Amino acid sequence: MFGFIFRRVLIAIPTILVIIAVAFFMMHAAPGGPFDLERPMPDETRQLLLSRYGMDQPVWRQFLDYMGNLFHGDLGPSLKVRDKDVAEILSEGFPVSATIGISSMILAVFAGSFLGSVAALRQNTSGDFAVMTFAMVGISIPPFVSGPILALFFGLYLGWLPTGGLDPRLGMTVDRLILPVITLALPQIAIIARLMRASMIEVLRSNYIRTARAKGLSPPAVIVRHALRSAILPLVSYLGPASAALISGSLVIEVVFQLPGIGKHFVDAALQRDYTLVMGVVIIYASLIIVLNLVADLLYGVLNPKVKYE
Repeated sequence: MFGFIFRRVLIAIPTILVIIAVAFFMMHAAPGGPFDLERPMPDETRQLLLSRYGMDQPVWRQFLDYMGNLFHGDLGPSLKVRDKDVAEILSEGFPVSATIGISSMILAVFAGSFLGSVAALRQNTSGDFAVMTFAMVGISIPPFVSGPILALFFGLYLGWLPTGGLDPRLGMTVDRLILPVITLALPQIAIIARLMRASMIEVLRSNYIRTARAKGLSPPAVIVRHALRSAILPLVSYLGPASAALISGSLVIEVVFQLPGIGKHFVDAALQRDYTLVMGVVIIYASLIIVLNLVADLLYGVLNPKVKYE
């Protein structure tokens, strides 16, 4: 296993370097810049700003300087946020995104697995059709549609929950996280329910399940002790990249509910051409995908003894 981890780490290093290079040159190739304002500034002021941030150099030189600072753990200063560097901004936004993302994934795993299992056990019945209808609706309606609808209904119409933002005194409170978490979890619940249903149906038709039933095991014992362990294997492979996407911050959710996570920072930075902040979010997202995919592969091996890390 340690050899497998070591090889994956070796592969991850050039992968991240390629992602950083592609993102860096794509951003600088896009039209506009961080100091392009609606009202033009004097040329002297513009040149001073470009020189201060090293942006008066050729792009290849800027990339080498950025990589040199990155190897020393310096993500650079923000080009738009005053008195803060990228590391400080991300350290403030990541807990918000992580809290919402982890909560959404936990809710999605439990709710989706339960609904998928119920649909598989009640195949071709009204319960199965109801779960699959919910799954199709959940997949079809994007979060930027369901989010405002939930905020309008539960926040403004019923007045049960706040519609967004953080409590100025308490920060992240449960009542302010309910709507963002549910909105972010709904598509994942639908996808996991479909995956779990298909996997559970296949497992329930396997020979070892028929053998367990022939031995006289009760239906709950067959499902919990035998079927579930095999049925969740396809979910493990899916949860790696899905968890990275949720934890790193949903762009739409954080903008809709005005939450200061790294997803909202990424949108603001992209619109304002804050190159260093965009690069910081890209690095975090790429690192999370690589790490969580590795964790998913290791967990897959733990659940499936047939997998050998050689």
